[in-house]
Amino acid sequence: KVKSQLEEKEGKTFDVFTAVEFKTQVVAGTNYFIKVHVGNDEFMHLRVFKSLPHENKPLSLHSYQRSKAKHDELAYF
Repeated sequence: KVKSQLEEKEGKTFDVFTAVEFKTQVVAGTNYFIKVHVGNDEFMHLRVFKSLPHENKPLSLHSYQRSKAKHDELAYF
């Protein structure tokens, strides 16, 4: 659901976009930290926010880190 948001921010499309790992952090909603394979040996770490159910808002791409490798630890950011 956030692929198009990332593509818009990066100004390119991703043929490969596969989540391989994730962590969560409960705040006033939930932050998802997701390691995504975007092709070749390239990975990105995404921070996606899911609001509380009663707010009825879509998932939002809060921030991301590019130029990550498969072995890079997925950490809160």
